[in-house]
Amino acid sequence: MSGTEKRRTDDVGRIDDRGNEGQGDEVLVAISGGVDSSVAALLLKQRGYDVHTLTFWLWDYPNSPEYRGKENTCCSLSTAEIVADQLDLPHHEIDLSSEFESEVVNHTIEQYIQGVTPNPCARCNRLVRFDLLRDQAEEMGFPLIATGHYVRTAERAGLKYLLKGIDENKDQSYFLYGLGQEELKKAIFPVGDYTKEEIYKIAEEEDLVTADVEESQDLCFVPGGDYRDFLEREASERIEPGEIVDVEGNRLGEHEGLPLYTIGQRRGLGLQNNEALYVIELDYQNNRLVVGPEEELYSSGLVAVDCNWITGSPPKTSDLEVKIRYRADSVGAKVEATDDRVEVEFSEPQKSVTPGQIAAVYDGEKLLGGGVIDRKLG
Repeated sequence: MSGTEKRRTDDVGRIDDRGNEGQGDEVLVAISGGVDSSVAALLLKQRGYDVHTLTFWLWDYPNSPEYRGKENTCCSLSTAEIVADQLDLPHHEIDLSSEFESEVVNHTIEQYIQGVTPNPCARCNRLVRFDLLRDQAEEMGFPLIATGHYVRTAERAGLKYLLKGIDENKDQSYFLYGLGQEELKKAIFPVGDYTKEEIYKIAEEEDLVTADVEESQDLCFVPGGDYRDFLEREASERIEPGEIVDVEGNRLGEHEGLPLYTIGQRRGLGLQNNEALYVIELDYQNNRLVVGPEEELYSSGLVAVDCNWITGSPPKTSDLEVKIRYRADSVGAKVEATDDRVEVEFSEPQKSVTPGQIAAVYDGEKLLGGGVIDRKLG
C-alpha cells in the first residue's frame, strides 16, 4: 500500500505538503547529508520550486567530536555538497557551532548534572534548527523553508497546523512541538506523506548518493551513543557518588553519580536483591538514587512547563492525547493547559514519566504543542 493510499483525513482543513506545484517559488531547503532531506530537495525541484540548499555545520566548538575530518552521519558537509551537485542546486553552508554548543550541548550536560533526562533533539529543533533556518532564509530573501522531517501541515481559517507523518514508525511531530505560526506559515515538509521505504526507493531511482546512507540512531554529539562516557569526559568533576535508597528512604547501596542513571533503569545498579528494582527517582537535592519495584514506576499524570502551542493559544478541549517519549504511543488524557504550563491526567497510569522529556499533546493526528515534563503526579 502506497503512502498516497494510506493518507489520512483530518478535520483541520486542506493538507498541503504533497502535490502542490511550486510555480517558481523560492525555497531554502535544509539538507544534512541524509536521505530524507536530500529527497525533500528533489521533490520540491520536481514540483517546480526554485530550490536552494543549506547545510548547518555544528562541529567547530571546543572538544566537538572528531568526525573523520568534520564528517558525521547526521550532518555531512561533503555528502550534502554532492547531493546539491547531483540535483544541480545552489548550495550554502552556515556555521552554527557556537549556537549549537550553547543551546544544546551545554544545556544537555547541565540538565543531566541536575538529575534531569533532557531531550536534546527537541531542543535543537525548537531553538537552533528552525529558528536559525527561518532567520537565515529571511536574510537571504527566501519566502519559504523546507526540511526532511516526517510531518505534514494543514491549513484552516488562516492557521497552519502540524500533523503526524503518514509513516507511524517515522513520524517526527513529537520533536517539533516547539514550532509556531511564524515557522509553519513558511515551512514545507515534502517527505511527511511518504513512508521511509518510499523515500529510499525514490533516492535509489534517482541514484542519489544518500540512497546508501544508513540512518543514525545516536545523539549527533555523542559518538557511539554512550552518553555516560560523554558526561564523564565533559563533566566528571561534577558527578558525585551518593546513596541508593528505597522508596521509604532505607539505604541499599551507593550510586556512581545521578547523571549516569535514567528513570526505569534496572541493570547496572550494583544491588544484591531478591526482587527486581528499578530507578524510580533521581533525587538531585539529596544526591540520592531512589529505587523500587516496577509498580512504583507508574504515574497517574504529570506537570509540564515551558510550554509551546502551535496556534499560539493553549487547547480549549480537555479530552486529548499525550505522548511522553518519542517511541511511546499517544495515550488518552485529561489536559488542563495555560500558556506556560500543562497538567495531564492519564486515562490509565503510564510507566516511567521522566522529567526533562517532552509531553506532546495531540488531538488525533494533529499536534497541538506541549512542554517539558517537570514532575510526575500520583
